[in-house]
Amino acid sequence: MKYMLLTYADADFDVESFAAEKGDWFKEMVTFMHDLNAGLMASGELVTAEGLADAKDAWTVRPEGDDVVTTDGPFAESKELLAGFWIVDVASQERAEEIAGKIVRFVKAPIEIRAVGQAPEV
Repeated sequence: MKYMLLTYADADFDVESFAAEKGDWFKEMVTFMHDLNAGLMASGELVTAEGLADAKDAWTVRPEGDDVVTTDGPFAESKELLAGFWIVDVASQERAEEIAGKIVRFVKAPIEIRAVGQAPEV
């Protein structure tokens, strides 16, 4: 079963400022993420994992009548925005929770888990 593990950051999050502020912890976190990904790759469970660029550089395409309009900024109007994700292909929900738990224990922030849906047959 495939699951997406989502990590979030404050809407005003800036990677460069965060890295400068957190110093050694930021370097440890990057090492942790690389090691986690390497372990998941070795076990065959990692489909993909990516951090996202700052939300201030995002844009949104929305419907407007019969047309579409492109606007600056992310879709969500919230204090937290998606910062990165993993897609894992694991044997069970419990395994997805185990992986998310490793991340949560290190970063001390929640991870949202969503099952990857399968398109209905047409």
